[in-house]
Amino acid sequence: MARYHRKEAREWAREHMNGVANVTIPTMTSDFKRLNLNAARHDVETAIGHGFVGTLACSEHAITLPQYADFVRAMAEQANRRIMVIHHAVFNTLAENIEAVKLAEEAGADLVLLGYPPFFHPQSLEEVYAYTKAFCDATKLGVIVFQVPAWGFSSLHPADIPLPVLRRLVDECPNVVSIKAEGGMPYIMSAIEVHREFHKEVVISCPLEYEYVPLAQVIPIPFCGTNYSAYYGPWLPRVHKLIQAGKYDEATREWYRVDPARKAFASVPMAMSGLINRTIWKYQAWLQGYNGGPIPHPTPRLHKRDMVALRRGLEASGLPPTSDPDEAFFVGRHPE
Repeated sequence: MARYHRKEAREWAREHMNGVANVTIPTMTSDFKRLNLNAARHDVETAIGHGFVGTLACSEHAITLPQYADFVRAMAEQANRRIMVIHHAVFNTLAENIEAVKLAEEAGADLVLLGYPPFFHPQSLEEVYAYTKAFCDATKLGVIVFQVPAWGFSSLHPADIPLPVLRRLVDECPNVVSIKAEGGMPYIMSAIEVHREFHKEVVISCPLEYEYVPLAQVIPIPFCGTNYSAYYGPWLPRVHKLIQAGKYDEATREWYRVDPARKAFASVPMAMSGLINRTIWKYQAWLQGYNGGPIPHPTPRLHKRDMVALRRGLEASGLPPTSDPDEAFFVGRHPE
C-alpha cells in the first residue's frame, strides 16, 4: 500500500524524489519456469549500496501479471523503504494496466512510471489525455508522466505530450507528481519548457545523464531517472550530490571522465523501433555487480562485440567492471 494519501502524493514525491533512479530487470530461473526472486533482491540491495534513491521494476518482458506482482513484492520487501520501488505501467491495454497497478499497489510499489501500450495508437492528443487521466484516476499511487518519442505521439506534436495536455493533467490529477522530460528527443526544448512551466508544482526529471549533468548546473533538477545508469555503478548518484552541493567544476570533470563509457553505450544497438534492448541493459548492470542472468524469450540477443565495447568503455573511464568472465553473465550471480 502507498506510504501516503493520494492528496499528499506531490508533497511525498517532492521529499523523496531527490537523487537518481535506475532500472531493475527481472531474472528467470535456469529452467525459465519461474522468476528468480533472490536475483531481484540482490539487484535492489546493490542499487541501495550504489546510492540510488529509486529503481524501476521493469515490466517490458514476457512475464505474467502474477509473476510481475511477485517481482514487485520481492523488490519492495528487500527495499524496506530504503529506496523507492517504481511500478512500470506498460502492459497491453488500459484495462490491463489498471489491473497491474492495483497489483503493484498491494505489492508495495511507491510510484508509477506511466508508459503507453504498443497498440495504443491515438489519433488526437485528446485520446492521450483521456488514457492518461483514466489511469491516474484508477490508482492511489503518485504517477510520473513520461514524454518520449517512443510512444509514437510525435505525429501529433513535436513535444510528444505538449504543454496544454500536461497542464490539464497537472491541474486535474492530484497524483501526477512528476514529469519525465524526454519529449522531442534529441532536442531539449520540451525539457526546458516543462521545467519552466511546472517545476514549482511537480518534480521534473531529466533522465539522460549526458543532459542532466550540464542542465542541472543552470536550472534546479532534483531527480534523474529512471535510467540506464546502473552501467556506471555509483558514479551518477555521486555526481548528483556534487551538483546539489554546487560543486559544478567537479561534476563537469566527472562528466568528461566517463566519456569513453558514454560513447561505448551509444555504440551498441540500444533501441529497436522504440523497444529498449533490456538484455544489453542487464549486461551493463552486471558489469557493475548486479545479478545478470536469464531473461525470458523473446528478447534481443547479446553479442560479444557489444560486451567488449561496453567493458572497455568502463575501463577507459576509470569505472572498473567486474573481473568475472562474460559467460558468467548468462548464468547470473544467484542462479537457481
